[in-house]
Amino acid sequence: MRDLINEIWNSVRNNKLRTALTGFAVSWGIFLLICLLGAGNGIINSFQGSSDRFVTNSMVVWGGRTSLPANGYREGRWIELDKGDIEITKGKEFEDNIGIVAPVTNEVNDNLVLGTKSMKTSMSGVTPEYMGIEKVILQKGRFINPLDLKEQRKVVVLGTRHEQEFGADLLGRWINMHGFSFRVIGIYQSDESDWRASAYIPYTTMKGIFYPGDDIGQISLTFNGIRNLEESQVFEKKYTSRLKTHHDAFPDDPNAIWTWNRYSQNARISQGQRLISIGMWILGILTLISGIVGVSNIMLISVKERTHEFGIRKAIGAKPGKILSLIIAESVSITAFFGYVGMGIGMLACEIMDKTLGQQSMNLGFDTIKMMDNPTVGLDVALEATLLLIVAGTLAGLIPAWKAAKVKPIEALRAE
Repeated sequence: MRDLINEIWNSVRNNKLRTALTGFAVSWGIFLLICLLGAGNGIINSFQGSSDRFVTNSMVVWGGRTSLPANGYREGRWIELDKGDIEITKGKEFEDNIGIVAPVTNEVNDNLVLGTKSMKTSMSGVTPEYMGIEKVILQKGRFINPLDLKEQRKVVVLGTRHEQEFGADLLGRWINMHGFSFRVIGIYQSDESDWRASAYIPYTTMKGIFYPGDDIGQISLTFNGIRNLEESQVFEKKYTSRLKTHHDAFPDDPNAIWTWNRYSQNARISQGQRLISIGMWILGILTLISGIVGVSNIMLISVKERTHEFGIRKAIGAKPGKILSLIIAESVSITAFFGYVGMGIGMLACEIMDKTLGQQSMNLGFDTIKMMDNPTVGLDVALEATLLLIVAGTLAGLIPAWKAAKVKPIEALRAE
């Protein structure tokens, strides 16, 4: 075993350029594979994290701006949702499909003030049902309850981001916004990408202070009995057409009512995740194959250069199996060493992506998500990919090794 190691070491030391080129091809292949898989996982995790923040079989509905004339009205008219839309949503016409319904007021954007500190905040009026649709996760305290609505209490639910900004435990304290004082009754887990730092007060309180009248900002709802993307789109069209009719808009006007169908979004995200994953693996494997081809070519050159040496070995009694094992051992050693080097650098690059791109966000219009969320590759996947390259490197060295073992000593000694 020691003699084999010494021979491999002497071969590597005497052929530094060849070894370096082989090692670079191997390391580069593994490095790119891990980086591609890490980036793909980061993108997938980012969109998956977005869909995890709400019930996937849900929809958010806003009033839009008509783009077609209807019932004597010209195009360009703004639609404001009202109590009639809530009645339609909760009515018998859609009772088989619609589950939870939560009206939400328009937002009020202003500074949240506590003592000498202030923070830009977006405040909305919500009902208790909102918590179940949007997956608001409480860290302490409670959410809005029916009694808060009935008595129009001046209470507010803030996020952990507010506490971080103010540097204090806010539960139970009075905090000021827009000239009104609100008592903090709960703290929910803020999402890192929630750039608005949302705050929630009772729906009736918000209506009484800021938005009197029948108009509402949006409707959040869940729906049932939807089994696929096509059924989701059929339901959405039927429901929004009914709301458009209620507001004397053309039923097929694409802009009169705006929606965010999360079921459809989630279905498209899942499809996109599969395509991204497949694409990254294809690109990674092609890169890996290029590394394997590089190893094979360099091993062929190595065998050709050492034909004379192999002839001498066979002339003094070396068996074909000995030469075969020497070349294969050299191929495996180089591939394994540089493969693990590429794996280590690739995983380090994924960590760097996590610390840089993973800390940045992008606004999709309907949501704000991280550019990448945990763009890393599991150690098991990295080890399996490296092992695959080692096996492939062994096979790549097998063909030239077999040729070298079969060459006749007299022909090998004549080789230049």
